[in-house]
Amino acid sequence: MKPNDAGEPAGSPDEPEVAMAGPPPGDAPDDPASGAPPSAGATAAGPPPHGRAGRNLPMAIVVGAALGALVVVSLYTVKEIFLGVMVLFLLLGMKEMTDAFRTRGIDVPFVPLAAGMVAAPVAAYVWGSTAVVAALSLTVLAVLMIRMPKGADGYVRDVGAGILVAGYLVLMGAIVALLMRPDDGDHRIVVFIAVTVASDIGGYFAGAFLGKHKMAPTISPKKTWEGVTGSALACMLAGGLLVWSLLEGGRVWHGVLIGLVAVVTATVGDLIESMIKRDLGIKDMGTLLPGHGGVMDRLDSLVATVPVVWLLLELFVPS
Repeated sequence: MKPNDAGEPAGSPDEPEVAMAGPPPGDAPDDPASGAPPSAGATAAGPPPHGRAGRNLPMAIVVGAALGALVVVSLYTVKEIFLGVMVLFLLLGMKEMTDAFRTRGIDVPFVPLAAGMVAAPVAAYVWGSTAVVAALSLTVLAVLMIRMPKGADGYVRDVGAGILVAGYLVLMGAIVALLMRPDDGDHRIVVFIAVTVASDIGGYFAGAFLGKHKMAPTISPKKTWEGVTGSALACMLAGGLLVWSLLEGGRVWHGVLIGLVAVVTATVGDLIESMIKRDLGIKDMGTLLPGHGGVMDRLDSLVATVPVVWLLLELFVPS
C-alpha cells in the first residue's frame, strides 16, 4: 500500500514503493542532472517504457486505487470486513517474508506464525490490549517449541527470524485492530493510512523535482532530504485536516504532530524493509501486486507507523 524507490527498475532492492495511491518518500527518479545512473530499460532513444519511475505507473495507480477503495468500502460498511482484509494481506506478506528467508536457508516455522496472525488481531478487536499480550506471547512460545524437533543446528537463527516476523507483523496487526476497536475506529484507520500515504506521495514529488541531497545512500540510494521534507509537509497537512474533521475532540495541532511523527516512522519503515531485502539479496518481497511488487513492499511504512498513530490518538483523543 505504498511506493517503491523511484528512479529504479521494478524490483530493485533500493526502490521505495508506489503507495496505495502514489509514489515513494524522498526518492527522485533518474535524472541526468542528479548524477544518478539511468533507469534499466532506458535507451539512447528515450526514457524507459514504464515512465520516469521505472515502473508501470498507470498499472500501479490502478492497483493502488483499487486497494484504497477496498479499504474505504470495507471500513465504512462493516468494520469486521476490513479486519478480515487486513489479516489476509498480512498473511500474504508473512508468506512472502518466510519464503524470502528460506532463500538464505532460514527455516521459519510458518504455521504458528500464521495462527498468531489470525488470532492476535481478532483477540485484540474483541477483548482489547490484554489479549494482544497473551496472543503474541503464545505465538512466540509456539515458534520456539515447533522448531525444536529439527534439532539444534540453526535453531537460534530460525526462531530468531520467526520472532522477528511475530513482532513485525503479528503484533502490528493486533495494534491495527486496537486502532479500529472504538466506535470511531473507521475514522482512526483512515487517519493512520492517509498520513502514511501522504508521506509517500509528498516525498515522491518533492524528491522527483527537488531532490539533490542523499539521505541514506548505502541503504536506499534514491532517498533525499528534499523528499523527506516533502513527506513531512504532506503528512502534517493530511494529519491536521483529518484529525480535526473526523475525530470528535481532535485538534489541528494533534494531527500535525501525528503527521510529523508518522513521516519519521514511514521513512524508517521503508528503510527497514530495504535493509532486510539487501541482507537477503532480493529485489522485491514478491510480485503479487502489478506495478508495486510484493504485498510487503506496500505494507512496510504502514507497519512501522501504526503503533505511533495508535499511541498518539489514545493520548490526544481517548477512545
